[in-house]
Amino acid sequence: MERNELYPIFLKLHNLNVLIVGGGNVGLEKLSFMLKSSPNANVEVVAPKFLPELEALVEKHPSVKLTQAKFKKKMLKKRSMVIACTDDLKVNKRVYDLSRKRYLICNIADTPDLCDYYLGGIVTKGNVKIAISTNGKSPTTAKRLREFFEEVIPEDINKMVENLNEYRKTLKGNFEEKVQKMNEITESLKK
Repeated sequence: MERNELYPIFLKLHNLNVLIVGGGNVGLEKLSFMLKSSPNANVEVVAPKFLPELEALVEKHPSVKLTQAKFKKKMLKKRSMVIACTDDLKVNKRVYDLSRKRYLICNIADTPDLCDYYLGGIVTKGNVKIAISTNGKSPTTAKRLREFFEEVIPEDINKMVENLNEYRKTLKGNFEEKVQKMNEITESLKK
C-alpha cells in the first residue's frame, strides 16, 4: 500500500522570505491560502500583470509586495521558499530548476513532480492548527476533511489550550514526570 511520506512542518512565514511567481487566478489562490493562515507572511509576488483581486488583497497586507516584471534569476536571492504558478510551463520549469540549484524549496502549481512541498488543507481554531495532506492526490478530499474538522473541533478549544499551558508551567519534576501528568490530564480528549 502506498504511504504518505511527507513531513509536516509549520513555518513562521513572517520570518521567511517567500516569492510567488504569477499574478493570475492561481497566484491569487496561493497567496490567499497563505495569508489566511499567516496574515503577516513576508511575500513578494512577481508578474507582468496582476488580477485586480490580487492587488486588492495585497493592499490589506503590508508585508506583501507586488513587483510588476517578468521573472528573473536574481529574484531568487535571499529567498526561503518559492511558488511558481504562471500559465507558462517553461517559466515554471525554469523557476523550479533555478530554485533547486539554490537549495530553495519550491512548489510548481499543479505539477506534483516539480514540488518539494504541497499546500494542504488547514484548520485553525485559535492556537490549534491542523494540516491535512492527501500526498498531492486529492485536494478535494483535503477540503472535505478540513470542513469536517472545522465542524467537530469546538470553538472554545483555545481556552483549553491556554489553561493547559498555564497548568503545565506549575508542574514540578523532570521532563518525563511533566509529560506523564499532561498525558493523564488530556487522556479524555481521545474519547
